[in-house]
Amino acid sequence: MFIKSFFEQVFFSPKWYHYVYIIGLFPFSLIYGMGMWLRRKFAKTVCYRTPIISVGNLIVGGSGKTPFVINLASKYPNVAIISRGYGRQSKGLVEVSRQGKILVDVKKSGDEPMLMAMSLPEATVVVSEDRDKAIDFVEKRGVNIIILDDGFNKVKIDKYDILLEPEKIRNHHAFPSGPFREFYSTRKQADFIAREEKEFTRKVTIKDATDRMILVTAISNPKRLDKYLPSNVVQKYCYADHAYFNEKELKNLLKANHANSILCTSKDRVKMDGFKLPISEMKLELEIQNEIFTHVDEYIEGYDCEK
Repeated sequence: MFIKSFFEQVFFSPKWYHYVYIIGLFPFSLIYGMGMWLRRKFAKTVCYRTPIISVGNLIVGGSGKTPFVINLASKYPNVAIISRGYGRQSKGLVEVSRQGKILVDVKKSGDEPMLMAMSLPEATVVVSEDRDKAIDFVEKRGVNIIILDDGFNKVKIDKYDILLEPEKIRNHHAFPSGPFREFYSTRKQADFIAREEKEFTRKVTIKDATDRMILVTAISNPKRLDKYLPSNVVQKYCYADHAYFNEKELKNLLKANHANSILCTSKDRVKMDGFKLPISEMKLELEIQNEIFTHVDEYIEGYDCEK
């Protein structure tokens, strides 16, 4: 937990003393970043017959990709979402849902794909380490549009890249001295850059709130939830990103804190399905500028792989 907290501070809210670490590892960041730059520079892209929209980010951790994908996918009929499925207890290609029908449990799908599947009653959701294989799979089913979840670094796939950025970035270095998967300048390769509080904003409501709650979450950089928490959250328990929960353990946490319910995000909630516990849910929705949808529509309407 200490190591996790340390890296989250270095990456997202560094103090002056963290710069000893940041500067010390900067040469390794240059080597890593250069390798990623060369990978992108010499990549040969593959064009598919179906238009592909990627929603991704350069920074590690959450940036709103899942609710953004859900919002985007809800605008179109016969859409397929392809995700890596981080944290899932399965391997290979797994069809999570087919036109809204859930086909597997959350441990096989991963938390984010399951949330997408449950939120989109007409979409198909597939998880796969091999995105090209997944694209071939959904194309055989005749989908109209493919959305790649976290697809910005899939440089060999021809696609329209939407890059999400947080409102504030305090450490612009590449990994390991910073949170960036590639050099910050790589953002210019995106077709559209959407910054929080400018091109999109978050709207959080709490469903089934009680007068005494404990926060239980397994997301990256959980401090970003703090500004949305009401004053009657009496304790916070932060697990590793994508971690699964134990019902008995959560029940004991409720008793220890004399709490009336567990407060969790929607992403966490899908991993508590079937738990006989009082649960309050932080419902996150994004308000997205219409300009983004206009650009996506133009890309889809003008798409021609033969060009």
